[in-house]
Amino acid sequence: MPRLSEVIAALDALWPPSRAEQWDAVGTVCGDPDAEVTRVLFAVDPVQDIVDEAVELGADLLVTHHPLYLRGTTTVEAGTFKGRAVHTLIKNDIALHVAHTNADTADPGVSDALAGALDLRVTGPLVPDPTDPAGRRGLGRICELDHPETLREFAARAASRLPSTAQGIRAAGDPDALIRTVAVSGGSGDSLFEQVRAAGVDAFLTADLRHHPASEAREQSPLALVDAAHWATEWPWCEQAAAQLDAISERHGWGLRTHVSRTVTDPWTAHAPSVTSPSTSGAPN
Repeated sequence: MPRLSEVIAALDALWPPSRAEQWDAVGTVCGDPDAEVTRVLFAVDPVQDIVDEAVELGADLLVTHHPLYLRGTTTVEAGTFKGRAVHTLIKNDIALHVAHTNADTADPGVSDALAGALDLRVTGPLVPDPTDPAGRRGLGRICELDHPETLREFAARAASRLPSTAQGIRAAGDPDALIRTVAVSGGSGDSLFEQVRAAGVDAFLTADLRHHPASEAREQSPLALVDAAHWATEWPWCEQAAAQLDAISERHGWGLRTHVSRTVTDPWTAHAPSVTSPSTSGAPN
């Protein structure tokens, strides 16, 4: 069985920490480099439910996309929810490793997994990494559909192929407009509207679209917007990452057992559709 340090070296080769954004917090949070690893769990969020799942599974390593301490901390006291997670991990000899923005821009990366889940053909990165001579790394992906679909049909595709969440899928634009090309970006993507417009695509699928950036984007061009839950757009990466580690394990004869958490850690838990309009809700005209 491999040691944790060997597995981490393999993960760092897939997603080099040096390619993470400067503000990010990636790498190994806790774990003994000399400990043996037999079972690995992949998940989006290092929340207590996932930590408890790792304990129940008997995992030696938990790999998450989101950092536990993105903004740093001065304490891991168990009375805090993040401190409790750390205590649970250490007490059960479970290491925690994070691949965040270094996994976003990787080849393949988070947006490749998102495109794959939607059965889209990737033609290149949305924001190319200038240090990649092959032109494959970068943030987001530009994609093509095999056959044109209306925005209504494309939104339904996303709803049926991404993990179910309370939010579901929101769309902005003419529901009957034809979609042939799509930009996708796992996670929050409304900082990328300039690059999306420059790409000349018909639609942009991402998460966490805010009112003002979305409204301004719709005023500037006919670009259709498809907004999914943040967790749902990044969860496909867990399956992709587990498959990558499986291939490494087979190549080295490690015999690792990898698992992908199906626990929904999107923070929203319910959705109530609107049933009134301003003229019937009692609001002043």
